[in-house]
Amino acid sequence: MSARVLMVQGCTSDAGKSTLVAALCRWLRRRGVAVAPFKPQNMALNSAVTEDGGEIGRAQAVQAQACGLAPHTDFNPVLLKPSSDTGAQVIVHGRAVAQLDARTYHDYKRIARDAVLASHARLCERFEAVIVEGAGSPAEINLRANDIANMGYAEAVDCPVILVADIDRGGVFAHLVGTLALLSPSERARVRGFVINRFRGDIALLQPGLEWLERETGKPVLGVLPYLQGLHLEAEDALPESSDKHGASLRVVVPVLPRISNHTDLDALRAHPQVEVIFVGPNGTPPPCDLIVLPGSKATRADLAWLRANGWEEAISRHLRYGGKLLGICGGLQMLGRAVHDPHGIEGESGTSAGFALLDLETTLEPEKQLRNVAGRLALDDAPMRGYEIHCGTSVGAALSSPSNRRDDGRVDGAMSDDRQIIGTYVHGIFDHPDALAALLRWAGLRDAQRVDIHALRDASIERIADAINAHLDCDALLRILDREDACEV
Repeated sequence: MSARVLMVQGCTSDAGKSTLVAALCRWLRRRGVAVAPFKPQNMALNSAVTEDGGEIGRAQAVQAQACGLAPHTDFNPVLLKPSSDTGAQVIVHGRAVAQLDARTYHDYKRIARDAVLASHARLCERFEAVIVEGAGSPAEINLRANDIANMGYAEAVDCPVILVADIDRGGVFAHLVGTLALLSPSERARVRGFVINRFRGDIALLQPGLEWLERETGKPVLGVLPYLQGLHLEAEDALPESSDKHGASLRVVVPVLPRISNHTDLDALRAHPQVEVIFVGPNGTPPPCDLIVLPGSKATRADLAWLRANGWEEAISRHLRYGGKLLGICGGLQMLGRAVHDPHGIEGESGTSAGFALLDLETTLEPEKQLRNVAGRLALDDAPMRGYEIHCGTSVGAALSSPSNRRDDGRVDGAMSDDRQIIGTYVHGIFDHPDALAALLRWAGLRDAQRVDIHALRDASIERIADAINAHLDCDALLRILDREDACEV
């Protein structure tokens, strides 16, 4: 089998590439096509554990759901997880292989290219179609050398490209025309059409601009997608806005750590109609709340220092004195202990940082990352739970004798304080199972919590965006592009 391949590139980050790829995947699946998602290179701190025991970007896990597939490392062969403004952990085929700064990684891309092309070849053997997501913008000319994320990949595998732009941020025609202008002639020829995303208003007022765009570029506008409110799709990396539900029955506050990771853990809370989630950034004052969640972190010791510098140690102490609940997830769990040791310099300079000492445990960061999907039951109400672990730390201490959950495989995880006011866990996605969500909300003070199933909400959102493909894009033209029937000289 040799798959048909179509690549979606964007004029900017957050133009809607991830969403459009998920929509196209579900649209093709509805037509009976065996389709898979692919993102050659991703930079994100939101990741998922795959069926083959590796790690990929969470957006590709959502796209896999759109295809009816379990996540696999071939869907995202190169993942970069930033650990500082200039460095990142490099993950290839699901496994961490190096910690590189930006300049060194630029040279490493020659090696990463082999991993990308190997995954591409395997997917083309297994599936009838592969829908590929670019990264950032193909017009980032400073990154063109050894590119594996956008046109470098498209040229290597000889696939057509559609270009998506976000009209909601303004300047959509400049984005599209400017992006084309910065491409080489062969790259420009690969662009088979445009999709304009997040439009609100009267389409008739946009029509003169669409006609001009087609005349100016010689490229068709494949359609204009409306701004779809209320989608429950996991973010690639951008932090969502606070849920802004004034009058909600329960308030949750989350510090926006500089290296916050897997903030998608909070999606089920944000989707809950009775819960208000407030993200508090640098120099922000945490408002009174029922629950504070310390999220995951890619740099636990550095983020601990940031929390102290921003007054969170005092804020947490005050919150607990007034009877509030506290939950730490992964790096947040480690912060709740007495100390975090990093003897190997896994997350930066080697050394030890004092934790908040709210749970009797200590954590040592180790070179080998622990990756596993998990299922089991919470200590709270014996509620079923599911999720995944991605961490380098191993925790030990008396607090672990009162675990927060027990796994179906016999393992135990996390800790719960004797007064049940504080819970820590290594499980990402701890809120995703509707029964676990209800139990945790009851613990936090919401007695009559409505049932919310975030997985079902995500699938309903995928259905909505696939419906938008049918309603607003030229589906016949999409099929011709995918089948290469519109092929032009490249």
